[in-house]
Amino acid sequence: MGFRNKRLWIGVCTLLIFALAAASGWKLAKLQYAYVPGRHEAANPPREPRTSDGRGFTAAQAEDPLPYETPDTVDFGRKAFYGETFGNEVYLTDILGMFDGPISLKSMLAATVRLRGRGTSNLRVQAEKTAIVGGRTIRKGEWIDTGLDVAKGAYVPLGIKVTADRGKIRAGVSCITCHAIYDGPSGKIVEGAPNPDVNAGLLLAASTNSASFFTHTDVDNLSEYLKDVSRTVPTSDGGQAPLPDPDALEDAVDRALLRWPPGFIDTVLDLKNAPVQIPDSFTRGDFPYARNGMSANGPRHGLVFFSGVPNGQNMDPTAQAHLSKKAFGIDPELYLGTLLQRAANPKFRYDPASGKKPSEFFASIDPTPGTPGVNELVPTPDYPNVSFVSFVGMLASKPGYRIGEHLIGLAAYQDALDPPPSRIEAAPEEVELGRRVFEKAGCIACHAGDYLTNNRVIAQSIIGTEPTRGKALSYSEKAWGRNLMYDWSTPVPLPSRPKTFRIPYETPAEDIELTLAHDGGEGGEGGYKIPSLWGLYWSAPYLHDGGVAVGKDAGRQLGIPGTWYAGVAPDPVNSLRALLDRGLRERVVAANRANADAAGARIVGQGHEYWIDASAGFTKREQDAVIRYLLKINDSKQ
Repeated sequence: MGFRNKRLWIGVCTLLIFALAAASGWKLAKLQYAYVPGRHEAANPPREPRTSDGRGFTAAQAEDPLPYETPDTVDFGRKAFYGETFGNEVYLTDILGMFDGPISLKSMLAATVRLRGRGTSNLRVQAEKTAIVGGRTIRKGEWIDTGLDVAKGAYVPLGIKVTADRGKIRAGVSCITCHAIYDGPSGKIVEGAPNPDVNAGLLLAASTNSASFFTHTDVDNLSEYLKDVSRTVPTSDGGQAPLPDPDALEDAVDRALLRWPPGFIDTVLDLKNAPVQIPDSFTRGDFPYARNGMSANGPRHGLVFFSGVPNGQNMDPTAQAHLSKKAFGIDPELYLGTLLQRAANPKFRYDPASGKKPSEFFASIDPTPGTPGVNELVPTPDYPNVSFVSFVGMLASKPGYRIGEHLIGLAAYQDALDPPPSRIEAAPEEVELGRRVFEKAGCIACHAGDYLTNNRVIAQSIIGTEPTRGKALSYSEKAWGRNLMYDWSTPVPLPSRPKTFRIPYETPAEDIELTLAHDGGEGGEGGYKIPSLWGLYWSAPYLHDGGVAVGKDAGRQLGIPGTWYAGVAPDPVNSLRALLDRGLRERVVAANRANADAAGARIVGQGHEYWIDASAGFTKREQDAVIRYLLKINDSKQ
């Protein structure tokens, strides 16, 4: 039996074991599987740590005892990046119903087996059933482009963790799903690259209870979806409030989610449909983190806390009931009832006829009693308030480990990643010309230093990009608290009286004001971080809303409508040219604005009007040179 056939046999047997466990209701210890390859299967395995003291904490926290950047910590973080879900399989499977719609877990795993050990950057799955999703009919047997990546020899997509527990098969999602790709030319995994075509919007919309994700869309008034006012929940103040119609709400949320292009996801609780392009995880030198610089304080300039955002903020809406009144103006009981009234698993489905408060019902089925939500989370010291430690007041932390231990590993691993060399051909003298043009054009005023960033936040009024994402944290003003963290030696579950300490602010006060956008509840101006320019070859399209997109055919494949909405990957050379050339940019912005879906997702591609084109006095040769310089900026540092 050849090596490939052996791998096929092992993969099929593994899937059969999970199927039998579910079908027979085996009462065995929990089975789980996620693909974690060896370092040799990565195109860019993490570099060996290089720190003077082996820790990497900021000077203000030098007394903290946890090791940080050591080979063991990086390896621990890599394994977590591939396979740790912090229990989000419960939300995704039992509440959201990600695998109860046209995309089932069975059809997804069957698609991976069908590859027979080959890798792919886009797992195509046959619809399990016919369903109407946001007005679109998906028919049984139809091929669906998920954008999920499968490594060579793997039998689950990257980042999909399958578990079987007491007869129930679930699947969760780890970091690697969005922050790595299978690279066909090399046959290896590019760790840390954004997954440019993972179709998160479609995967969420095709779920049977995508309404539970409504705070990440522009569905901001539940009263618009009332039909039967007798379906009420007891509220926190002793009154009654009617639940929105589950089907009407589901349809509205589905329509919003289907506007998201591949490679985009909305990560902020601002009741705006403003998905962001998935960022890379080449984090070294790229602080502060997130589009608006929301993670700027604490170990590794905020990267440790940023590493907990996906599971603390994005993959468990049930953990945010304490914020619903202040952030959304929704009573916590109505909020929780709305999330659970259409839950995929009947065990988690709230019935208003029961007369129970949704919080009482949830407490009776909560898989993580004692902590909010269903994920493996720990409330921050100033919970229910929020801070730079967590903008939802929750930290992802696993029982049996120290507080934040996985987050420290994840941060160490990401900081150890370098982008692989680009596949752009350019003579050394052309790259050098590009560097000189970059400086002549004044770009180094913001993009300077080893990683081409000054690590600041720039006001939206100056940069001129689409403003929504820059003031997305304005909701946090009403719940803003103290920047407190537990001592790093604290075990989880928390002891009765854990030690805490204050996380100092490292960023300038004006940057903090721009990031938070606090202004008397009205939402301040807001701003955007100035990003590192490392790895641009792997991260097209460009700009804070990801709207500067051009395909190989720069005459026709313009904007998101001409690229991702049309099934065309943005070309890094042409997309970067559109960032620098005002004539091409005008056509990109016009294409985005003319498209209802792009406009509905607030993707424009405007702003950052710093040109390197003929009108600015530069030649075509100079423009070409600076593009190649930027796309190859990290090649010489490998």
